[in-house]
Amino acid sequence: MSGVTAAQRGGDMGETRRFLIGIGRGAAGAMLFGMPMLMTMELWQLGFYIERYRLFLLLVANIPLLVVLADRIGFERTSTWREAFRDAMIAYGLGIVMSAAVLVLLGDIKPDMPLSEMLGKIAIQSVPASIGALLGRSQLGGQAGDDRGGEQEDKGGDGDAVPNEISTSYSRELFLMGVGALFLNLNVAPTEEIILISYKMTPWHAIAAVIVSIAIMHGFVYAVAFKGTHEMPEETPWWHAFFRFTLPGYMVAMLISLYVLWIFGRLDDTAVTQMLMPVIVLSVPGAVGAAAARLIL
Repeated sequence: MSGVTAAQRGGDMGETRRFLIGIGRGAAGAMLFGMPMLMTMELWQLGFYIERYRLFLLLVANIPLLVVLADRIGFERTSTWREAFRDAMIAYGLGIVMSAAVLVLLGDIKPDMPLSEMLGKIAIQSVPASIGALLGRSQLGGQAGDDRGGEQEDKGGDGDAVPNEISTSYSRELFLMGVGALFLNLNVAPTEEIILISYKMTPWHAIAAVIVSIAIMHGFVYAVAFKGTHEMPEETPWWHAFFRFTLPGYMVAMLISLYVLWIFGRLDDTAVTQMLMPVIVLSVPGAVGAAAARLIL
């Protein structure tokens, strides 16, 4: 009996150790992926003046995004949505803690500031930092056996490989593209350069930007043999992947770009016809992020 108890205790300690390692990787990921935004002046200012209902919407919309990501690359193996939700909340907490710590370290949060300003700055920074916390799990992981982020298939009870659902589900493929577009868009959408570029561009520039973005997205994922890309059978025509994944993925990147620009107030007092140009501009990095998401995740 004592031997069984000792073995169980050792197993529990191993699980705890793996979980703590995952927490450490998540904290490192939050800092690594969130640092560019944590040192961006426009995001500091947005935390002060962004309308609170838009900030609330951004924070709430981030929760289901994190839950689905956690189901893929949580801090430890998850078998239920409750466990995925737990990992998502841990990632959100890490994003908040790391954002607050870095902003205090940089002197952007001071004791004499109003509490609403402090909370606004931390809240808006916690969104990309929380995504980075979960990405840190897959990108900073050790051996493949220790991380589910590096796994592409699970073993069934009979020892046969069973494809991971997220690798085969079309809707989740598009979801991952949306996550990649959102993450990269959060880096550049708050900056004034997006609006400045959109004013300087002509309609011909916009058309060229759309064509180049789609071409980069298609080549990045399906033509270049990176790890994690889709391996299409040789007899599959090129247009199959183009119309099934690339074009829908670009539309997802455009919708994410529109959403982010609206959240940050970049489209206020703008005519509908004038909204398209900054969306196209932001969709250039958005398309790259959408294409890279499948390689990263």
